[in-house]
Amino acid sequence: MRQVSDRLKNLVEPVVTGMGYEAVGMEFDARVHTLRVYIDRPEGITLEDCEAVSHQLSGLLDVENAIAGKYSLEISSPGLDRPLFTPEQFQRFVGQEARLQTRLPLDGRRNFRGRILAADGEKVRLDVEGAEFEIPYGGIDVARLVPELAGYRPRKKGK
Repeated sequence: MRQVSDRLKNLVEPVVTGMGYEAVGMEFDARVHTLRVYIDRPEGITLEDCEAVSHQLSGLLDVENAIAGKYSLEISSPGLDRPLFTPEQFQRFVGQEARLQTRLPLDGRRNFRGRILAADGEKVRLDVEGAEFEIPYGGIDVARLVPELAGYRPRKKGK
């Protein structure tokens, strides 16, 4: 997963939780120099929530000089294709489908899409079309849930 420093996490998470939100996770996209912070709460997230957290964090990050140079700050709800950052999040969504991309190939591939069978503190186990894969968290670059929309079935290519 696009890791952020412990220092950055230690600055951001207390502000987000102190405002009454869950700090779902953070990622830094070095290509566009953007810090994304995902927030949630049981009743959902509004634009006003994102604006309030952005206002609080942007001042703190600037005062603390937490990110060198110019950067963009994005505050977002996790959305339907919720990103997964921690073992606890994988455990919470056992039984649901997820897409994972690994940093290095595992069994000759880097992209996996399958049902989360189990998760512990070290790895996640996926069922990918009947084959089971154990993927260590340290090897995951990006992980997201696959939205399950009632009645929606994606068309297969060529049909």
